[in-house]
Parts: sequence; C-alpha cells; structure tokens
Amino acid sequence: MTAALQRYTRTAMAFHWVLALALVGIFFFGLYMTGLPLSPARLKYFNWHKWAGMTILLLTVARLLWRVTHRPPELPAKMLQAMPGWQQAAHAGVHHLMYALFFAIPLLGWAYSSAAGFPIVLFGVLPLPDFVAKSPELAEALKPWHGYAAYALAALVVLHVAAAFKHQLIDRDGLISRMLPR
Repeated sequence: MTAALQRYTRTAMAFHWVLALALVGIFFFGLYMTGLPLSPARLKYFNWHKWAGMTILLLTVARLLWRVTHRPPELPAKMLQAMPGWQQAAHAGVHHLMYALFFAIPLLGWAYSSAAGFPIVLFGVLPLPDFVAKSPELAEALKPWHGYAAYALAALVVLHVAAAFKHQLIDRDGLISRMLPR
C-alpha cells in the first residue's frame, strides 16, 4: 500500500476536524450557558446551542454517508501486529460509541426540547417538527440524559486524543499523520 492510500481523504479529514472543533465548542458552550441565571441572554444562548446541535447532526449524517461510501484506510499491518487485542477492540469500540453519541446527543436534546414544549426554530427561520409530543413527564426523564451523553462523549474524546498522542509520542508510528492535511 502506498502512503497516499493509507491516509484519509481530504473530505474525511475536513469532516473530522470541523466536527471535532464543533463538538468541543458546543460542549463548553453548553456548560457555560447552563450555569447562567434565567435571562434573555440565556434563552438566546439555548437557541444558539440548539442550532449548533442540529447543524452538527446534519454534518454527522453527511460524515457517516461519506464514511459508508469511502472506506477508511486500514491500519498498517505492522501497527496491527504491535497492538494487543484489547487495544484493537478499544480502537473499534471507541469509534463506534463516538458515532452513536454523535447522533444520540442532538436527538436527545431535540426530544427534550420538544417534550418540554420549546420548539427548535433553526436560525430563527426554519421551524423543525417536534421530535416527540409535548410531555412534561417525558421532558423531565430526558433532561439529564442529554448531559450524561455529552459527558460520555467528552470522556471518549479525551480517550481518543490520549490514544492518538500515545501513538505519536510513545509508539512513534505516524498514526496521526493519516488524519492531518499535508
């Protein structure tokens, strides 16, 4: 395999880095806005958070479609041989769980918002349909799960970044270069 075949496509790299920045940004913005007292600014920030979440959901759908139609490069055989089985399982598991949470988090937020009776009007112009019917009981049940899922994704992102740095700084196998533009 040539080095070019072992690298991700430019489109895959763009999806990775744009979504990485968006997810980190929306996570910390979510932490900030939930700590604010009730005010017009807080309500505005919640709308911005919803817009960002729906945009991330759309980008995630596009990213998954790209990934399904454009197979990612295989890990080099030498690297696979050096990785214990548990690391290979963790590699696959973390990626699958991250993709699941990329969808679950905005869908939980949308469901909570709908159940609470707070519609999402994308960019203040495009009203989205309610994901679920208005139900204060359902809203109360869903409310913590959006946050739990966000914290779980944050933990997986930290694990993903730590593994990437381990490959770069300890193993020195060049794994990170597959996802970096030249």
